Amino acid sequence: MAKYHLEIYTRPTCSDCQDLKQFLKDHQIPHKQYDLAKQPLKEKDLIKITGNRIVPGLVFSHSSLLGLVKKSKSMIGFERNKDEIKKLLNVG
Repeated sequence: MAKYHLEIYTRPTCSDCQDLKQFLKDHQIPHKQYDLAKQPLKEKDLIKITGNRIVPGLVFSHSSLLGLVKKSKSMIGFERNKDEIKKLLNVG
């Protein structure tokens, strides 16, 4: 089972983003968060990765044998992807 690194892109006005952050906190899942209201330049990264500006954006990556980080999976939205997110993070 791959150990994923998680990055999330959020906005303070997004209720789905708040639900995602609470879920990660409740399950003590380490992640890197980019608040696009505070870090507007990160929006370009979000668009490059997912193809649009919709938040929350989630990026799951894992390290290769050489220690290089490879993007494995990205998705948009928490509630509609909750089951898949739980599987990727191995959360019950």
